[in-house]
Amino acid sequence: MNWKKVGIVINHEYMTRVRKKSFILTTLLTPIGMALLICVPALIMLFSGNEMQKVKVIDQSGVVAPYFEDSEHTTYVMGTEGETVDILKEIFDELDYYAIVGISPLDEKGEVSVVSYSKEPLNMDLKNSINRTVNKAIEDRKLMQYDIQNLDEILDDVKTDIKVNSMTLTTDGDAKEDSVEIYMVLAYLMSFLIYMFVFMFGTMVMRSVIDEKSSRVVEVIVSSVKSVELMMGKIIGVALVALTQFFIWIALTLLIVTSVNAFAGPKLMKNMGGMEQAVAVAGQDGNINPNDMASILEAAGSDPDASGFVKILSQVKDLDWGYIIGCFLIYFLLGYLLYAAMFAAIGAAVDNEADTSQLQLPVTIPLIIGLFIMLHTFEHPNSALSVWASIIPWTSPMVMLARIPFGTVPGWQLALSIIVLALTFLATAWLSAKIYKVGILTYGKKSTFKDLIKWMKLKD
Repeated sequence: MNWKKVGIVINHEYMTRVRKKSFILTTLLTPIGMALLICVPALIMLFSGNEMQKVKVIDQSGVVAPYFEDSEHTTYVMGTEGETVDILKEIFDELDYYAIVGISPLDEKGEVSVVSYSKEPLNMDLKNSINRTVNKAIEDRKLMQYDIQNLDEILDDVKTDIKVNSMTLTTDGDAKEDSVEIYMVLAYLMSFLIYMFVFMFGTMVMRSVIDEKSSRVVEVIVSSVKSVELMMGKIIGVALVALTQFFIWIALTLLIVTSVNAFAGPKLMKNMGGMEQAVAVAGQDGNINPNDMASILEAAGSDPDASGFVKILSQVKDLDWGYIIGCFLIYFLLGYLLYAAMFAAIGAAVDNEADTSQLQLPVTIPLIIGLFIMLHTFEHPNSALSVWASIIPWTSPMVMLARIPFGTVPGWQLALSIIVLALTFLATAWLSAKIYKVGILTYGKKSTFKDLIKWMKLKD
């Protein structure tokens, strides 16, 4: 194989694709969308709920009204004598109320019914708050009928909220706190991205081959470049396009998220529960400096009273991101190369994209199976199915990346998986090149699996 000619094909494929408007738009808009998915919830948390809501309460039971307490964004106004829900409904437009809440008299079971009226659907926070308040009032009344002394003290003493601190033993005998939820989310994101990228860029290679074949341009190209060199050039060229896009996505996403965090992060942290000790350790006395966020997260991670959100941030910060991203890139490249070689062979074997559906089945089915096994791996990262599927090359890109965040993959399994995947790519590329060599110049015949097998058996 003449690698100089392969390099020419790579350069042509790469430069042609990165100059397209679709590439530029996708490269710029995708990280903006990803950053919005990350930042919007935090911004909503920061700026939402600033409007005060006045709620009129008509309590006919005489029991619930004392339990309503004003909150940061809600003010409860108790009804006066003579006011009824029916009267207030008639003049609702003249009143400055977000909603009217009507509580019925006590029934024979000592319970009430509750109905609310508003011009727009009652928001979930307010609805849940009203539900909790009414239930608390009725439960207290029922308990009081038992005439148990010191009931409040007994109930406070009985209430228990014990949380499991999940610790993982490391190879050096130490223990570290982990979060299965974080690992599951990260595993799902990486595995799904691998599936999406491999399929997207693999089909891109297939379409490129079909376009050149259908336009008869390939007949001119193969007169100066061998078909195998053309296939490898296309595969590697598209891989470089994918890597370029991937690194730009990472850089732009980090830039946007960091900018938003510098603006909104300190305000969010000051509003988090259980941060007093963390802030005190950081020595900021409530005035959080973005430059000290790392020390605050470290302090919060060791504070049992810190909020769950802050603990999650601390645990995310402690992940071995170099190892995780490195594994992602290795499996993305090898997984892409493996499937791109098969997609290139399919593209060479057909005259148009409509004829690829049948031939794509052996390629897409392993990808889909890997995606399903990935869901099993979230729950059982070290089961026999997960281990073998992370070594079998056609499923390993998705399944191994679902195991890696849990930190339980032995080094020998990772090395074996990568070696087997690389060797399988080389074998697949050799067989695909045989199909490509014959199929690229075959026209007017719908190729079958029998044809592909026959082409693979041909001697070079």
